[in-house]
Amino acid sequence: MISFVIPVFNEAESLVALHSAIDGVCATSALDFEVVFVDDGSTDGSWEIIQQLCTLRPATHGIRFRRNFGKAAALSAGFHEATGDVVITMDADLQDDPAEVPRMMAKLDDGFDVVSGWKKVRHDPWHKRYPSKVFNALVSRLTGVKLNDHNCGFKAYRREVTEEVQLYGERHRFVPVLAAAQGYRIGEIEVTHHARKFGHSKYGVSRLVKGFLDLVTIYLITGYGGRPLHLIGAAGLVSFAFGAIGMLYLSARWVLSRLVESWDVLHLHETAIFYYCILAVIVGSQCLLAGLLAELFVSRTQRATAVYRISERTGIADDAAAAADKPTLETRGAAGDQA
Repeated sequence: MISFVIPVFNEAESLVALHSAIDGVCATSALDFEVVFVDDGSTDGSWEIIQQLCTLRPATHGIRFRRNFGKAAALSAGFHEATGDVVITMDADLQDDPAEVPRMMAKLDDGFDVVSGWKKVRHDPWHKRYPSKVFNALVSRLTGVKLNDHNCGFKAYRREVTEEVQLYGERHRFVPVLAAAQGYRIGEIEVTHHARKFGHSKYGVSRLVKGFLDLVTIYLITGYGGRPLHLIGAAGLVSFAFGAIGMLYLSARWVLSRLVESWDVLHLHETAIFYYCILAVIVGSQCLLAGLLAELFVSRTQRATAVYRISERTGIADDAAAAADKPTLETRGAAGDQA
């Protein structure tokens, strides 16, 4: 079964048409489906429309937030409510076309776990299109997940992906990146993008700043979440090396100024570079120490959390019995401490 998870924020005029389009596509393709609307603090009567749809249309569910918590929170609530084997997310403004769903399902059948839409022909104003292109290029470059449109909210996920990925803040843009970090396969297809018929966009310039900050967070989490010393320690080593080299240079000049009479005597405390070198050595030492502490913290917490994901099993008749014959993570950790 397919679960459609649709965040809603002041889209009352489009909800009935959207549900009818989903119903028509799924009926034509003989797809069993449910629709989960998440009202993210709407003030235009969207919740009343959702209530009517839940009454009149089977397998339609509604969740209402007390206030606007953001798209990531709405998707997270929808993921928790969804019961389908495949979860499809889309916007409620009729710009995403439900007719693309069969193609997304076919792409999932090719062995992908996440299928992201690509709005190649996009009917949005230029001040949304061009910053989005820059953002997509940055995300692809920094994370290694090569998608043309990370911002597209029209995506299909296998159920296990939505159960594993935790969403908050503005993380909804980076679900494919977070999924790829866990070993899931990511695909992309071109999708039709329609011009907005009702209302106006809910996103302004502020989302660019939030998106960039979240990109830095995602990059650090996916790239160095399990090995913080590689990042912090590397920066510390570079700083320490520059400071040490500078100190050696100043020390050599001071010795030579004492040995060579024609040279003016060098007083280290009178040179600015002397203080920069001391600062670099101190910063480098602090970074190395912080990296070691972070590494110790990660190593301790990972004893109780598996750092791998198993795709499938074979030759195991009774998983419960097999698990009983093996020491738990806590047991192994305790045994390691005693050793």
